[in-house]
Amino acid sequence: MGTVVSIDIADDLPEARLRELVASTCAWLHEVDARFSTYQDDSEVSRVRAGTLKPADGSADLRLVLDKCADLWRETDGYFDAYAAGPLDPSGYVKGWSVEVASARLAAAGSTRHHINAGGDIRMRGTAPDGGPWRVGIRHPWEADKLAWVLAVREGAVATSGTYERGAHVWNPRTGKPAEGLRSVTVVGPDLAVADAYATAALAMGEPGLAWLAKRVADGYESAAVTDDGRAFTSPGLPVA
Repeated sequence: MGTVVSIDIADDLPEARLRELVASTCAWLHEVDARFSTYQDDSEVSRVRAGTLKPADGSADLRLVLDKCADLWRETDGYFDAYAAGPLDPSGYVKGWSVEVASARLAAAGSTRHHINAGGDIRMRGTAPDGGPWRVGIRHPWEADKLAWVLAVREGAVATSGTYERGAHVWNPRTGKPAEGLRSVTVVGPDLAVADAYATAALAMGEPGLAWLAKRVADGYESAAVTDDGRAFTSPGLPVA
């Protein structure tokens, strides 16, 4: 998926069992990468892009992801668009979804306390090793050695989308140009796949995304954002440490 993933399991389990859980999580993430990569020619997404695979003939996971992307396209009035840059690219949903599924699989296997971080998209369950909430630092969008916020989360997800690391990689589908207006958007909520998509959609909207994010609070999604000119905004329930 073009990023680094870290896995922290805080359950009091034998080392051999912890290693099994980490290995199974890594195997799942590699499976996702092989299926959804836009860089590997034999992935399902690459084959759909090349016209050699019809989405309806793809795996159950591919069909599910494309259905979810279509739902989010409607929910965000087209700002979350798996075709925003032209060819199919569901990466804006897949990364968060894959980690959300990985966390659910760990929970089903007996892990009630863990933290999975895929390039800033984070899913947490239970308590941290010190018994308190997991603490998540949100990077300052201009000063890499500083934090804009520190969040405290026991159960939930944190997703951040911004222009400060990868440049203009999120497109405004209305203009066909790179998104502008917001430099960083963080969304906190119960589902990482949705939080990730919301952060991407709001970034694509620009400053109108602030009002759109405010309406997501009723569904359990809090947010923080920094504009291109340095103004900061947070929703009332953001779990700031």
